[in-house]
Amino acid sequence: MRRAKASRLSRDEDYNDVERRTIEGCGRRSRMKERRQWKVAAQLFAGVTIYLGALSVAHSQAIPVAKEDSVHRIEPSGTSICEATAVPSPLKDALRQVCLRKRGATSDATVRRAIIIGFVGGFVRRDDANHPEVQFAAYLRERYPTGVHAEVFANHEGQEAQRYVLSLLDTDGDGVLTAAEKEQANVIIYGHSWGASQTVTLARELGRHGIPVLLTIQVDSIAKPGQKDSTISPNVATAINFYQPRGLIHGRSTIVAADPARTKILGNVRMTYRDRRINCDNYQWFVRVFNKPHHEIENDPRVWDQAAALIDSELSTARSTIQASTLK
Repeated sequence: MRRAKASRLSRDEDYNDVERRTIEGCGRRSRMKERRQWKVAAQLFAGVTIYLGALSVAHSQAIPVAKEDSVHRIEPSGTSICEATAVPSPLKDALRQVCLRKRGATSDATVRRAIIIGFVGGFVRRDDANHPEVQFAAYLRERYPTGVHAEVFANHEGQEAQRYVLSLLDTDGDGVLTAAEKEQANVIIYGHSWGASQTVTLARELGRHGIPVLLTIQVDSIAKPGQKDSTISPNVATAINFYQPRGLIHGRSTIVAADPARTKILGNVRMTYRDRRINCDNYQWFVRVFNKPHHEIENDPRVWDQAAALIDSELSTARSTIQASTLK
């Protein structure tokens, strides 16, 4: 009788253990499911924030929409981008260090012929003058008035950007790129957010055509669906990645070379803004509240100054290698 009672107690304890483990397992699964749901919700919210921010900025600007088959750009008005009084304060701040660079540092005789392509992020139009990527291209056209083509595209216009590059390289206009025309290519690509992802994709597509790329610059790179922004293709000579780790949307922290023997990664440069204020008044309030770090790095004058220094180095025929400094 005692043995039977002990057996029943043992079975009851086993049942209790099974029930407790079952409850604990359900609890863990429930918490994991809840975390996944929050993560998906945060990503959806961040996407909506980017979209609304892009729409609000697009509606607030006074620049007319150009024809779809033309290259969009800020046309020169006779006033330097660095001296224009109509440029919003956040953009002046973003290009402040770039504009301090000496004009006499370069001359037409010592500058390579080059093609520089920029990509804006999110759903931003390529002629949106409220973004530093667009203003930076205008600055480059002023700094290199001959021999350098600097244009900006939306990140969904990768094929158009590729056709633009190929047409410029086709110097004899016969529709076929010769080995000599490819070898003379000096291409630099930069971009922010989805634009940084498109930067890597365009470089990879040019590589499939046998076209070398001098430099890629990624600023808080966010991989677009179907794209891989972490691996730099072997046709790229040098690449640099600027990122920040905070906010609902934050950039890729590491890029690597597909072939380290052919591509030099200048650095994965971590930027922080806890103790540094960056003017982001060119964005709407909800963007600044919910997604500010992703745009602080876009408006960071240190990033654009480093980009300008690297481009100066690449385009100078008597250049010395510039190592990317670690910025904090």
